[in-house]
Amino acid sequence: MTDNPSTGEAMPRLRSLLFAPASRPDMCAKLPRSGPDGVVLDLEDAVAPEAKDQARSEARAAGAELRRRHPGLAVFVRVNPPGTEWFADDVAQSLAEDLTGVVVPKVEAAAQIELVHEALAHAGRGSLRLVAGIETAAGVGRAEAIVGHPGVSMAYFGAEDFITDMGGTRTDGGLEVIYARSQVALAARMAGVPVLDQVVTAFGSDERFLADAAVGRSIGYSGKLCIHPAQVPLANRCFSPSAEEQARARALLDIWDEALARGEASVAFEGQMIDEPLARRARTLLDD
Repeated sequence: MTDNPSTGEAMPRLRSLLFAPASRPDMCAKLPRSGPDGVVLDLEDAVAPEAKDQARSEARAAGAELRRRHPGLAVFVRVNPPGTEWFADDVAQSLAEDLTGVVVPKVEAAAQIELVHEALAHAGRGSLRLVAGIETAAGVGRAEAIVGHPGVSMAYFGAEDFITDMGGTRTDGGLEVIYARSQVALAARMAGVPVLDQVVTAFGSDERFLADAAVGRSIGYSGKLCIHPAQVPLANRCFSPSAEEQARARALLDIWDEALARGEASVAFEGQMIDEPLARRARTLLDD
């Protein structure tokens, strides 16, 4: 968890962040059913321009109700990007008082983080967490400055918008986004900020979701964006250490501690040499 410098409130660990259109109150009310760690009431891509006015009031009402009925659930609203015609009204009209935070998509410069915080303060929502979406070529190129801004509490990588901005093509293997995906994970690690991995649009394929999530976890992502309730338990499972992983980590640390007691700085474990970096990784896994 990370602390909110303005309120001291801890930022919850998010293995799964489930989105629903703010214009669909029926869907928003059902968001907690699949057990996500956090939910997003989306005013951006999921809402048509002519529906955004109504969606703002729906988001405000749904956000307040979700926090009232599910106090342990992290609830966010995704606004439209700064500079769009909808951003100012999104901030002024859609944010319930008890929200966890606001998701800002397509952030391309650290200066935009300042603008968002100014708008939040003006709306009386200055204590809200800010989740920065890195999903354009400019955003990836400036990811270190964006994610490292002290006003950012969490980030995510958006592969679909990124590859569209690049003029590329998405493939099942995902090699076309692996560099950008890794850059965002690296920037977040350097900043000490949690980072959530790209969506899997093929929501009917558990196998594809699990394979993609495994890659994300392997390069340092701490959770996954979800666009369908069925993806939530898969994300929660993939981004939680399994019983087998925990047992192996404990066994490794037992061997390591015995080696240290003998004055040895490396020791064999299950056919491989282990040293302090591997022991540190095991401790981190057990702390999750």
